[in-house]
Amino acid sequence: MDAQEFLVLESRIVAQLAIIDAVFVDIEERTQGFDVSDVRHIESVAFQIHNAYSSIEELLRLIAASFENQIGDVARWHSALLQRMTQPVPGVRPAPLTKETFVLLDTMRGFRHFFRHAYSSTVDPVLLESNLQIARQAHSVLHRDIVEFLDQLRPPK
Repeated sequence: MDAQEFLVLESRIVAQLAIIDAVFVDIEERTQGFDVSDVRHIESVAFQIHNAYSSIEELLRLIAASFENQIGDVARWHSALLQRMTQPVPGVRPAPLTKETFVLLDTMRGFRHFFRHAYSSTVDPVLLESNLQIARQAHSVLHRDIVEFLDQLRPPK
């Protein structure tokens, strides 16, 4: 990757991280005075966790597309993309995610799947609280991983 390609990728990653950070600001705002008996409040926070994972997944898609690292199995592309981001591609790119981050994001992916398909279910407040903590942890370690990823890609000056 030459310096110009790196700068383009870095700027796109930074922009997507800003979107992710904005979703986490929404999460923190929605959890102020959190009332587990208020279904609308629970659904609002669950929706923001859904949005957080979706914005993180978009970051991972951006990285994969930048290296022509396409996912072949369209039926399982969500999990395949996440798994692929833990694997370096020798001579092309380092792994953007650590196994620790993968585990947290995979849990968020599962919650998003449940939330998207829970048409006649309500979100359990205990499940929501657990996933809220996981999302917060994932946000923190994601930033660490992406900074390390960019540092490893950065061309020498």
